[in-house]
Amino acid sequence: MSDELRTGRLALSRRAMLRGFGAAAVAGMAYRPWAAAWADPIFRNYPFQLGIAAGDPAPDGFVIWTRLAPEPLALDHGMPALAVPVAWEVAEDEGFRTIAAKGTGMARPELGHAVHVEVAGLKPGRPYWYRFIAGRERSAAGRAVTTPALGARLDKLRFAVAGCQHYEQGLFTAHRHLSREEIDFVFCYGDYIYEGRGDRLRQTRDGPVEPVRRHEGGEIYSIIDYRRRYAQYKMDPDLQAAHAAAPWMVVYDDHEIDNNWADELDQDGTPPAIFKLRRQMALQAYYEHMPLRAASLPVGASMQLYRQIRFGDLIDVNLLDTRQYRSDQPCGDRWTPDCPGASRADAQMLGTQQEAWLVDRLGTSKALWKTLAQQVMVMDLDRNPEPGATYNLDSWGGYRTPRARLLSGIEDRRIENVVVLTGDEHQNYAGELHLDGRSPKPRALATEFVATSITSGGDGVDQRPEMAWILGNNGQLKFNNSQRGYLICDVNRERWQTDFRVMDKVSAPGGTVSTRMKLAVAAGDPKLVAA
Repeated sequence: MSDELRTGRLALSRRAMLRGFGAAAVAGMAYRPWAAAWADPIFRNYPFQLGIAAGDPAPDGFVIWTRLAPEPLALDHGMPALAVPVAWEVAEDEGFRTIAAKGTGMARPELGHAVHVEVAGLKPGRPYWYRFIAGRERSAAGRAVTTPALGARLDKLRFAVAGCQHYEQGLFTAHRHLSREEIDFVFCYGDYIYEGRGDRLRQTRDGPVEPVRRHEGGEIYSIIDYRRRYAQYKMDPDLQAAHAAAPWMVVYDDHEIDNNWADELDQDGTPPAIFKLRRQMALQAYYEHMPLRAASLPVGASMQLYRQIRFGDLIDVNLLDTRQYRSDQPCGDRWTPDCPGASRADAQMLGTQQEAWLVDRLGTSKALWKTLAQQVMVMDLDRNPEPGATYNLDSWGGYRTPRARLLSGIEDRRIENVVVLTGDEHQNYAGELHLDGRSPKPRALATEFVATSITSGGDGVDQRPEMAWILGNNGQLKFNNSQRGYLICDVNRERWQTDFRVMDKVSAPGGTVSTRMKLAVAAGDPKLVAA
């Protein structure tokens, strides 16, 4: 190596390390091998400021995640452009007296110094605790639970459903309450971050209001933008508590990239080739911050998100992707009565490959309950008292042909005990699914629970004024509420019960949680009843 090149590299590395590791780590570097210096960093600030997480459990393990970020909102997040080893431990007890597995992962600059470890070799159907160590620093400990052995009898399961957590519109107090629920996992249906700029005021139904707290910077487009936005969210202690309490099974919706995006199209008319660049950076940042397996590592602007996680013989959870393969929203995504494009024969919601995969999983499942864990409402609610039907065209209601294929497949193959879990609407809903919600048959084909938001929409009310008409004129809809919160699902071999947990406020500290409604579905009967 030439002296000039060597000097240039030393100068760049020393500047980066002084920012990220502190002067003590750099002092004496000329006298030690580079590899040894990387292996024993001394950080100027705590490197685990974004917390830890676990996800995608299996019978023999799960994914554990962290990301080194001593200066989370800095352009380089306080790290040099070097790979850093991070040790990890998984224990059978909370005090880490019995270590079940351990090893070392690499925090690589190509992935924003995120670490994804696919832990294996563990026992099925039991809790474990995990943590990370980098240099002299140790992360907090998290809890994860392995799934039962494939096909093993499982009598009960308890989990949460949450998402739509707009940083500016409320505090994440609901996540703190969720962390105390003693659950086996969390299904996050998306809108983990919001892409918009930080505004001094936001427009609401009641006029302009100041945000509870503000996004850093403008609308996000670059990989640096997206990393900083995730960092701002993940520094929230209540969100960190919810991640540490249980493994998360995650999917994205639209705001992880751009509002109401579909395939290669955004809402602004950006040329598809340019939007794909934004999508590529957004998906990389999403992977960098989620406890996902290497199978979901993005390839260009594409990401393998749909997958199945099985819980013994009790529940098969089919996690879906309703954004990446769908066709454009009809009628310009404007809610108009009897939008002709809603019945397009060539419309796609899941894409042909994912749809075939789902039909196969549903048809061959041996589990008692079959779950579709996804993003947008399947109920085709008429949203307006004007003549004709007015659907939410960004939901399955705007995609009548693929919706009919999905529900007809359930009907034709006589697939029992199908439960759909949904978000996106910023309201709680519960209802029964029919081929045509305006002409429901005596027996429903499936049941749908729609979780409200963690914060999106602000404090909310028990019910919006327009929802009284919608509830009274859509026989398939059985419950609606417009407060913030999350769902708790208690599932056993006799019934599926969903508790709608709601917050009294998210606009100020001290919000309390209560149960607004409990609804249940008996095994073998999709009818919703009060629990």
